[in-house]
Amino acid sequence: MTGFLIVCVVTVGYSMIAQRLSSSVLTAPMVFISVGVALSLTGLLSEHDMEVLLHPVAEVALVILLFLDAAQIDLVALRKKHVWPTRMLLIGLPTSIAIGSMVGFFLFPAWPFAAVALAAAILAPTDAALGQAVVTNPNVPLRPRRALTVESGLNDGLALPVVLFFASLTEAESAANGSEWLIFGAKQILLGPLVGGLFGAFGGWVLLRAKAHGTTSEIYEGVGALALAGAAYLAAVQVGGNGFISAFVAGLAFGGIVKGACKFIFEFTESEGQLLAWAAFLLLGAALVPDAVAHLTWQMLTLILLSLFVVRPVAIWLSLIGTDAAPITRLFFGWFGPRGLATALFALLVVDQISHEFGEQILHIAVNAVWISALLHGFSAAPAAKWYGAKTADMGDVAETQTVEATAKPIITKNK
Repeated sequence: MTGFLIVCVVTVGYSMIAQRLSSSVLTAPMVFISVGVALSLTGLLSEHDMEVLLHPVAEVALVILLFLDAAQIDLVALRKKHVWPTRMLLIGLPTSIAIGSMVGFFLFPAWPFAAVALAAAILAPTDAALGQAVVTNPNVPLRPRRALTVESGLNDGLALPVVLFFASLTEAESAANGSEWLIFGAKQILLGPLVGGLFGAFGGWVLLRAKAHGTTSEIYEGVGALALAGAAYLAAVQVGGNGFISAFVAGLAFGGIVKGACKFIFEFTESEGQLLAWAAFLLLGAALVPDAVAHLTWQMLTLILLSLFVVRPVAIWLSLIGTDAAPITRLFFGWFGPRGLATALFALLVVDQISHEFGEQILHIAVNAVWISALLHGFSAAPAAKWYGAKTADMGDVAETQTVEATAKPIITKNK
């Protein structure tokens, strides 16, 4: 009980200075992961109880925030300028997994290649919430901010089939099952967007009709929006699609239909949405970080640092060759790929499906990657965003994006 009291007090205190801290190097994930670790180490929060809560809370937070963030994206502007996120998703993500696998195989030569590739796939998804000062900083042009938001929203779902595939191979599944996993991956990637698009578009149409006939109000439409996010996720899972992709695409379609008519989307992201994310990071710190730090080896640390400083930057640089992205923009995108809730969730998902020998080590790699990323990207987000915004303004290399999209609505109005 004392632990939860402290959590409530810290949350009240942080919320009172959150706006001031939003432009500093101290981010909410850093604060709440640290609080969770401290309360776990002092015994004020039970590590076992927090682990039981972690998976559902983190999953709900990820689904809702994916939906709400997507609903605030200017879909018309995205259609005109979609090449950056498309390249990063279709080329950068698989390249990151491939390079990460090679690095991992060098650091863990005794591991089977499938286990190494599994670790690389778990480290590939990104979370813009950890770099909140970037996606909310008005000094950064809208097009780069939107590209990072779309990439982080979709790469979770695109990486999941790969994660599950390598988890299966790690357990020495027979090659005969390869066709089944190919079908599984195709269903995940194709059915997720289809279900999400249908639910989001229909939900948006229903909301506009209800508002036109006066049968709903702002209070109730907010409940409906949350339920729509959950319905898109669950329906996709039911038919074999990817629920995270479905939730994000549903948000895109819903936002494109209602075009700002649902004020709840912005208000929830600014308030209750933040609480969900804070709770997930607190539980992560309390349930998994202490044990992961205790088992951190130099090979794990090297893999994590190379993943952050080398693997993703090289993959993103290669994926944007031939586009209008200037070198400074490629470097900026390469660095701001923080590892967050998806990385931890995917590791938790497969840890019981593979042998204990590799499962626990992969979980430790993932959890350590999250808190290390929270620190590094948290400390660098605000100053780097300010520097990038000033550089691009001086150079004029993204001036076109500023003039074309100057009237576009912000991607996220407040920090997650």
